[in-house]
Amino acid sequence: MQRYIVVNSQEDIKSLRNDLKNLVKWSVDWQMLFNADKCKIIHVGHSNCLADYNMCGKKLETVDKEKDLGAIVSKDLKWDKQCSQAVKK
Repeated sequence: MQRYIVVNSQEDIKSLRNDLKNLVKWSVDWQMLFNADKCKIIHVGHSNCLADYNMCGKKLETVDKEKDLGAIVSKDLKWDKQCSQAVKK
């Protein structure tokens, strides 16, 4: 399952926003609602457009790092935060 998308232009931003809108519609139709408070955005790369996105009527939070399936994913894609946490344990 793809969990990321490359966004390099205003057209890409529009497409991603439309994908999110369709995803929310699907979730409502199938009564499997998303918790938008748990959905986050990580902007990766130097040429990222840094756009805002909404889901379920809420602006999604932009973060520098997020823990996913036990791994810390950061906007710079470096492992130092993951390694630091492992050393502390």
